Amino acid sequence: MSREVALDHKEKAYALLKADADKILKLIKVQMDNLTMPQCPLYEEVLDTQMFGLSREIDFAVRLGLVEDINGKALLESLERELSALHEASLKNK
Repeated sequence: MSREVALDHKEKAYALLKADADKILKLIKVQMDNLTMPQCPLYEEVLDTQMFGLSREIDFAVRLGLVEDINGKALLESLERELSALHEASLKNK
């Protein structure tokens, strides 16, 4: 495989992971915008499941050498910060 093709695969892999992370971020933002509603355990379970799935995707991409470990961790940490903000905001509204 040529260097250009390998680089293209890495860029595509990261773009796909980023797109999945963005979908989770949208879920978080929707919940943040609707904090006046009671906490929904099902919604929280969906977020947890999505986060777990993304972490598995990232792990797989890292093991294949398509994504640098530091970049994968950065994606997850960004979402975890958003989740933390969501939980803090929901506690304030109880």
